[in-house]
Amino acid sequence: MTTYFSEEHSVEAVNGRMAPDTDPRLKQVMASLVKHLHAFAKDVELTQAEWDYAIEFLTDTGHLCSEDRQEFILLSDTLGFSMLVDSINNRRPEGATENTVFGPFHIDDVPVRQMGDVISMDGKGEPCLYIGNVQDLEGNPIEGAVIDVWSDNADGFYDVQEPDTQPRGNNRGLFTTGADGAYHFIGVKPPPYPIPFDGTVGKMLAALGRPYYRPGHMHFMVIADGYEKIVTHSFVAGDPHLERDAVFGVKEQLILDFEKVDDDEVEWRSEFDIVMVPTP
Repeated sequence: MTTYFSEEHSVEAVNGRMAPDTDPRLKQVMASLVKHLHAFAKDVELTQAEWDYAIEFLTDTGHLCSEDRQEFILLSDTLGFSMLVDSINNRRPEGATENTVFGPFHIDDVPVRQMGDVISMDGKGEPCLYIGNVQDLEGNPIEGAVIDVWSDNADGFYDVQEPDTQPRGNNRGLFTTGADGAYHFIGVKPPPYPIPFDGTVGKMLAALGRPYYRPGHMHFMVIADGYEKIVTHSFVAGDPHLERDAVFGVKEQLILDFEKVDDDEVEWRSEFDIVMVPTP
């Protein structure tokens, strides 16, 4: 029986057009998307003007995207959607390091560093020693783990946000653990920073009266053969924005003390052990 479109039977009309041999997972995802999207429009009785504005908003969001800026990731982050998808896909046992949002500022061409290297290239900020171990759930060291780190500079900007003033690769580095699983490098104590608010996401947050700051943090992405990839942060304890993170990325386990030290080379020390889970 043919189902013509009507407000009452809109979901059935749309989902009924899928071919019988549609990939089962695609069919499940799209059917649910149509169901909930139509339910949303009916629930709020969406006006044509509002939908036109939404299309314009999404179009403008796409126009802002480039090799160095991903406004759609930022939109997903600020809606809490990135964290939700991340949580669903990274359910880990007790004792394992928790995941958090990837963020829009990672780059692929990360400078390869040696243990102990300084990753800050602009000479700004308060030097901080980052130190820790990559290990399994039993505390055994993991050799050959690749640790990709990145943070903002002392002014609260990533290198890709200031390509004309910051050296490419500033406050970034790629390290590989030895047999002891240990890592150490010198960066800067990361300050809190505003997410980019000159685009569509900034306009949305302003309209909602929401904060647009992230607490200070260092990004870590850790990959090792035989283990689940970890994408996480180390957050600065005491940061005033911890409970108002614009992208909902803070988890209590990831809030770490940054210890003030009396040292000629660094002013701070942050210890963060990363515990990985074997792949199934």
